[in-house]
Amino acid sequence: MKKEIKAYNNILELVGNTPLVKLNKVTQGFSGKFYAKVEAFNPGHSAKDRIAIHIIEEAERKGILTEGSTIIETTSGNTGFSIAMASIIKGYGCILAVSSKSSKDKIDMLRSMGAQVYVCPAHVSADDPRSYYEVAKRLHKETEGSIYINQYFNELNIDAHYKSTGPEIWEQTGGQITHLVACSGTGGTISGTARFLKEQNPDIKVIGVDAYGSVLKKYHETRKFDEKEIYPYRIEGLGKNLIPGATDFDAIDTYIKVTDAESAHTAREVSRTEGMFVGYTSGAAVQALKQLNELGEFDDNSIVVTIFPDHGSRYMSKIYSDQWMEDQGFMNANPVEEIQEIQFVK
Repeated sequence: MKKEIKAYNNILELVGNTPLVKLNKVTQGFSGKFYAKVEAFNPGHSAKDRIAIHIIEEAERKGILTEGSTIIETTSGNTGFSIAMASIIKGYGCILAVSSKSSKDKIDMLRSMGAQVYVCPAHVSADDPRSYYEVAKRLHKETEGSIYINQYFNELNIDAHYKSTGPEIWEQTGGQITHLVACSGTGGTISGTARFLKEQNPDIKVIGVDAYGSVLKKYHETRKFDEKEIYPYRIEGLGKNLIPGATDFDAIDTYIKVTDAESAHTAREVSRTEGMFVGYTSGAAVQALKQLNELGEFDDNSIVVTIFPDHGSRYMSKIYSDQWMEDQGFMNANPVEEIQEIQFVK
């Protein structure tokens, strides 16, 4: 009798069920136990695989997406990659409006996946016709048979994580989680995960990570959009210059802000100490853990889960480039970081 071939039908079947990995050295001396939900184990190397598949399959189910359709999206890179990957498998066209703040690595990867990419200036207002939000809307109007995913205002963004990430974390921690610390951009990841976890235990504290130059923290505290909070920053996929409809602010207890420089250095530290090659937002998440620990947020009974959204390979020309770090003035921002010259043995 022939043995069964154990294989997946296509790459999309690998989305979800990512591992929870204990953090050891980078949180040494902290109160509590710390774990990372490592989303780079998704086939598209980021948490955005979850929303791309969920939203696309819902559109198929409703008959909105049909053969020959084109999917259009606004992205800082990761969602675009996930959509491009799904489009290849399912046979759809893919057009992406990308922020110029996105790394060259991300933009090159999107094009290599067959997507048509429009790079839009990052430091303009959300309603500026050149912004990637407005460019995506225009392309949707101009492209017959297209759908616009619109992750920033799509409730399915939240739903994807409510149905997958939240239940996975609850099961993986045996229901012992006390804190969720997650970056907040579109807000889908933190909101959906938080909704599920708080349904299981309303005492779980949910802490959003925001960037300086973003409006999210102040809006959460005041419910007022303050344009004066906005200024350019470098972290991709974190914070916003608008209020995303895909963020459930009521599911989030509090926000903490992190800097570009510290987040970049902390990402490099995680890679060196934990052996996990993480992206910029993962560095931001761990930087938030450091700050929260200093503020006394955790105790010996704390079981803290943070989400590592993507993989470090998408930032080779940025945070893992000594030259880029030097150009941003980041090397001077952290005296512990040293550039070591490679010594060749003759």
